[in-house]
Amino acid sequence: METNLAIDNTLLEYALKIGGMKAENEIINLALEEFIKRRKGEDVISAFNTVEYDDNYDYKKLRDKR
Repeated sequence: METNLAIDNTLLEYALKIGGMKAENEIINLALEEFIKRRKGEDVISAFNTVEYDDNYDYKKLRDKR
């Protein structure tokens, strides 16, 4: 998909330099991928401590059934 974006040239040039890429679309796609991964990771982290466990559950007992 083609689109017109107003991107800060200083940021774009710096991203290209540290990313080792030559094409602007490569660095923009990489930035979008990293943004999505980070947001998904934040969703996983926010799920910590939200699961309620049964106090009577004995995981060690299940090991003995082999």
